[in-house]
Amino acid sequence: MTSAGTTNADELRAWLRLSLTPGVGNETARQLLAVFGSAPAIFEQSAAVLREAASERLVGALQSEPQELKSQLDTTLAWLHSGADRCVVTLGDDHYPAALLNIADPPLMLYMLGSLVSPAADGLGLQALPCLAVVGSRNPTPQGQINAREFSRALGAAGWCVVSGLALGVDGAAHDGALLGGGHTVAVVGTGLDRVYPKKHLDLAHRIAERGLMVSEFPLGTPPLTANFPRRNRLISGLSQGTLVIEAATQSGSLITARLAAEQGKEVFAIPGSIHSPQSRGCHLLIKQGAKLVESAQDVLEELPPVPVSVTGQGETGQSANGQAPPDAQTAGDAADAGPAQDEHPLLKAMGFDAVSLDALQARSGLPTTELLAQLLELELLGMVARMPGASFVRVAQA
Repeated sequence: MTSAGTTNADELRAWLRLSLTPGVGNETARQLLAVFGSAPAIFEQSAAVLREAASERLVGALQSEPQELKSQLDTTLAWLHSGADRCVVTLGDDHYPAALLNIADPPLMLYMLGSLVSPAADGLGLQALPCLAVVGSRNPTPQGQINAREFSRALGAAGWCVVSGLALGVDGAAHDGALLGGGHTVAVVGTGLDRVYPKKHLDLAHRIAERGLMVSEFPLGTPPLTANFPRRNRLISGLSQGTLVIEAATQSGSLITARLAAEQGKEVFAIPGSIHSPQSRGCHLLIKQGAKLVESAQDVLEELPPVPVSVTGQGETGQSANGQAPPDAQTAGDAADAGPAQDEHPLLKAMGFDAVSLDALQARSGLPTTELLAQLLELELLGMVARMPGASFVRVAQA
């Protein structure tokens, strides 16, 4: 592990050179490492020796130092020396996440920033934490946003580290929920760790670093390139023992993450929704393909292995002393049960659980326009109704 305290500039230089060499991707790099044992050893070989393991074109590339190597090395060393909460872990290092060694394309290098870089006062580091991915739409419904936060809050309280991608929508709500539950969270990002994307999540990124980890396989300075975000999905699923999809369209990165999790032999969970909502169709597709339908965080916890006492401080299965799961885990995400207070309101009964236009709601309720608007405003202020684009309204269940 290369960190501010144990910096080996020569070794880091070799790994950066390998990663920056044109024509050397992760697979080619692993093949070279298998032959020569380490990144520095690759660049100690003569052209004749290299030709035994690589093509003439690749040998030429390996013997030519990338132009950006010096600036990238200087930038990385300065970043490492700016705090003890950051490190660069290379493939084969003892601190490389063991879970990623089992995926199809483990990254050559990982940049990490946060309190989980090294074991904290409670003795926990990333390697010791059970992780669950929580992913979903960048444009969730109000209910989807609530579900992401409350499911993650319950999972965090039960000792699970929530892994997501720092994107707008479900990702951000998942990270926030895990922190609210007193748990840990890991953000796998598609940029260099000296950048935060989206900028709206700058404060959230700082909070994650304080009680979790920011992770990237991309060099410092890497901008938010579109192609990088689907690539990081394999790391989100790879670090996790299962993946929970909150809301997703049928063509989305969340389904890529779920597919990768299934290919890795891990559990996939999906929350159902309205048959009329495009954001529910991806989850419904996953359920048809064998994902477990879940209505509460407890449904997820029942399918996962016990969380060690050292992680939860509650019991061998993350339970409280009376043998019950934490209260949040029992109740979070029960979207189908709106609770007595909501059931008693006639306008909510008229709305149902699908988005409804003002005209349709007036026809169902029979209320005069002025009274209808007044009741809707009251319910909005109470957090029981959300206003949707196109002058429609949707009922919001409280977890």
